[in-house]
Amino acid sequence: MQLFVSCGNKVRWMHILRMNKRVWKNDILPLSNSVPEDVGKADQLKDEGNNHMKEENYTAAVDCYTQAIELDPNNAVYYCNRAAAQSKLSHYTDAIKDCEKAIAIDSKYSKAYGRMGLALTAMNKFEEAVTSYQKALDLDPENDSYKSNLKIAEQKLREVASPTGTGLSFDMASLINNPAFITMAASLMQNPQVQQLMSGMMTNAIGGPAAGVGGLTDLSSLIQAGQQFAQQIQQQNPELIEQLRNHIRSRSFSSSTEEHS
Repeated sequence: MQLFVSCGNKVRWMHILRMNKRVWKNDILPLSNSVPEDVGKADQLKDEGNNHMKEENYTAAVDCYTQAIELDPNNAVYYCNRAAAQSKLSHYTDAIKDCEKAIAIDSKYSKAYGRMGLALTAMNKFEEAVTSYQKALDLDPENDSYKSNLKIAEQKLREVASPTGTGLSFDMASLINNPAFITMAASLMQNPQVQQLMSGMMTNAIGGPAAGVGGLTDLSSLIQAGQQFAQQIQQQNPELIEQLRNHIRSRSFSSSTEEHS
């Protein structure tokens, strides 16, 4: 009788061990969700996207990064690179979302904070941009791009907070040295309406009855004339002013020489 019980226990224990073996096997299998072939293909697509970025084919770059994300959705680099391409296309909201996804995957990814700062600045969200750049610098203190872009965002924030700040304020020194501005200004001056406007302004400012008092005889009246000119151009051709702003904005940051991961 005792032998039968022992044999029964032995059979029972062998059954339990077989069941546990199946459980352990099933527990181990799901640990690896990544397929090596997909990971390799995703990395190739990322490289193709980087090449498109160098060629300034930003739409194609977005497509490549999107395909890479579909194959390997837990890679922060792919989201961050797509954010850069989205910003180049002026899709700033999408760029910010991609940066947030990259940060959710890797909270210490400084480049994601930096690119988020670029998109936030382009959307005139300067306070949030400053915070983003500061976080990027905390993670990468020696990055000159983050330092310069932080200063720009801080300056923009001060201008917005200033009671004398206006939507038409520009850094004249930067404008004069900006090739895009010079090209656009030369094209603008070929417009007969602009030529007529400038002629009228100069006549009123120099030869009018206020000459010597309100004319171009001091810095304040020169600034006033410039503001009047800008306002009139804004009224006559707001698309041109917006185009100028976009040119200046796109060249105000040091992201143009940024390397992609």
